[in-house]
This record gives sequence, C-alpha cells and structure tokens, in this order.
Amino acid sequence: MDSLFSNNPGSTETKEERTGVRSDRVVSTDSSPYFSSQYPESIGATALLVALIGPDEDRRAAARAIAGAAGNDVREFPNYPPSLDDVPKVLNQDYDVVILDLDADPEYALELVESISGTGATTVMVYSDKTDPDLLLRCMRAGAREFLTVPFDSNKLAEALVRAAARRPVGKQTKRATGRLLTFIGAKGGSGTTTVACNFAVALAQDPNQKTLLIDLDLPLGDAALNLGISAEYSTINALQSTSRLDASFLSQLLVRHSSGVSVLAAPGKFIPYEASDEAIDRLFAVARQDFDNVVVDWGSRVDFSGTAVLKESTTIYLVTQAGIPELRNSNRLIQQFFQGASPRLEIVINRYEPRSLGVAEEHITKALTRPAQWKIPNDYPSVRKMQINATPLALADTPIARLIKQMARAATGQAEPQTANKKKGFSLFG
Repeated sequence: MDSLFSNNPGSTETKEERTGVRSDRVVSTDSSPYFSSQYPESIGATALLVALIGPDEDRRAAARAIAGAAGNDVREFPNYPPSLDDVPKVLNQDYDVVILDLDADPEYALELVESISGTGATTVMVYSDKTDPDLLLRCMRAGAREFLTVPFDSNKLAEALVRAAARRPVGKQTKRATGRLLTFIGAKGGSGTTTVACNFAVALAQDPNQKTLLIDLDLPLGDAALNLGISAEYSTINALQSTSRLDASFLSQLLVRHSSGVSVLAAPGKFIPYEASDEAIDRLFAVARQDFDNVVVDWGSRVDFSGTAVLKESTTIYLVTQAGIPELRNSNRLIQQFFQGASPRLEIVINRYEPRSLGVAEEHITKALTRPAQWKIPNDYPSVRKMQINATPLALADTPIARLIKQMARAATGQAEPQTANKKKGFSLFG
C-alpha cells in the first residue's frame, strides 16, 4: 500500500507527489453511491468557507469529501433554517459558498436560494437527483449559480468551486480566526487524562458550527485512537517530522475522522521513540489552530511543556487528577511550578470523584490544589469499561459523566447552558 511517507525515514515525499492524485484523508467515500471520479488538481490553494445544507447524510458526506479535499473549510447542517427571516444573518458567518440539497423540500429550498442569493456576496449551488429542465430554470432564476446532479461528478463540483473562488471579491479576508487550544495534562499516569480528553473533544464536535481536532501528544504510547475505536494510518510523529512543509492541506491528509465528527491526529500504533522539538510542536499547533475552531491536546502526564506554546497560548489547560495522595501531591507540584501566574487559564478536573468514599477530606483536597477544583467527574466504572470495550464515547450517552463533560465543553466555547426542552432551537448557521 502506498504510504504518505516513503520507506526512507528521512523522506517526506507524499503520496500525492508520487501518484499525482490528491486524496481526502478526512472522509472516505470510495463506496458511496453519491460519489464518482477522482478529485482534480485544478481547485487551487485558496480555501473557501463552505456551508453544506441538506438532510440526507450520505449526500452531504459525498459533497463534503469533494469540497473539503483541497483544504476548504466545510460546515455541515442537517436541517434547513426554520425561517426565511434568519437567512440574512448568513453574512455574519461570511460564507463564500452555500451548497443546498433541493430534494427534501424543493419549494422551500428555492425560497432559500433566492434569499441567500439576494445578498450578492455568496455563491449558491444546489444539487438534486432530478434533471427536470423546469427545475433547473427555476433554480437559475432564484439565483443559483450552479446546478449539480446526484450522484456527484467530482470534477464538475470541483470546477464549480474554482469558479466560486474566482468570483470572490478581491482582497476578501480568507484567513480564519485562530482556534482555541485546549490542553489536557495528567497529574499522574492512570488519572484518566485520555478518557476525559477524548470525550471532551467528542462533546465539542457535536456543534456543527465548530470544527474540532484531537491531537494525541502523549508520545510514544498515546492511545486516544484506541479509546475511540479508530485505526490511523499516520500519526503525530509524521506531522512533527515534516514541519517544514506542514500546512492545512498536508495536515488534513494525516487525520482520521471519527463517526462523532471529531478529527484525530493519533499517536503511532507502534512504539516509536521520538523527541519532538518545541519548535515542531508549536508549528503543529499553529497550523491546526488556523484550520480548526477547537484543538484539543492530550498531553498525557509529560512535564516537558514549559518551552512550548502549551503554557503560552493554551486557551485553557485542564489538569486531570484524582483525590488520592500521590495524584494530589503531583498536582500541587505542577501548580506551584507552572501555574502560579494568571495565564494560561488553569482548570482542575478531579476524575473518578466519589464524595462519600474519599480517603482525603474536601478541605485537604482544596489545600493541596491551592484552589477549588472546577470540575468533578463522577466515578462510573461500568460506563467507562463499556466505552473501553465497545469504543463508544461516554459523551454521546446520557449519564452523569456525559452531562458533566458536555457542561465542560459548553463552558470552553462560551455557550450558555441549554434551555428547556420545549423552547424552539434556532438554526446555528444563520445566527
């Protein structure tokens, strides 16, 4: 099998360079009935911000594979906006392209096309499995610039995106804001840092407006991929060894996408001794934060982070510990050494918390940590064991652990707590 890297450990020749074919490492659609042909090389290097709207998950996945293959920022939305009154707010998201599925509700979809096209700044494309000339004419009159048929022809969709890029106003800012860097550090091996980090990333990925990446830097024995039940062909070490050419497109080829929506840069599956330089780690973070809204880092229980961007640029550092004497002692030493200042923001997570059976009194825990813990994840061994056996993230269930981790994710992104169940939820793409 071709590898992104040659057999020579010092080589960084990519599969794309050897074969001339660009591959999308985030979504695999080889068996999809909605996808045909190969992605062409003509898309260009300028990324587009693309909104992909449609209730059919398979069709969205096929369109996303093509649109995202050249590093475009693609956001998926499984429902139409509830009201035309919300449509003008799409300009606040500054989308270059909106790709809309016609078939779920053709009449309303045409109204959406007309409303979005009325802004004049966004290219609207539509897709359908019908080839009715009357429908095509109505779409063009409503303002759609491209009409695509299902199954998708990847060359035609790619060429449509090239035309959309050409229509984009000159000088438009395309650089995305820097994403959050959310780092998990364990006070001691076995504290559950990887389990918490993985489920936190999965919880963040449930927001369709947020792109989330999980980086396993617990080298050389990180097992984030194992926790999530995924197999990765490439690893964090591949990225760290190739910083001279590391950009968003190259990084995307190293990632594997979990079914929850989170992208993962995994630790190597084999034991590979490797010492990454601070500069290589910082470069990886910088590239990842330009392409993802949330970059979650599983740092493990390593302490060699003082010279990296972890201390300088993390939005939040989560210190994962337990209410045992060895963990609290280590936590105290880490806090005294690295976290006496106001920045970065430190939040303490007590994992496997059982208030009725603590061997250490609450006041002694707070004294050891020099501050109250922000998060106390309850001990639920059966649920954790089930996750380990079935590779089903805890964050996707409705358990006390899941609710606490979802609350952590909302706090990290500044989201309000959910309202009552009967309150109508707005469409996040349109504000």
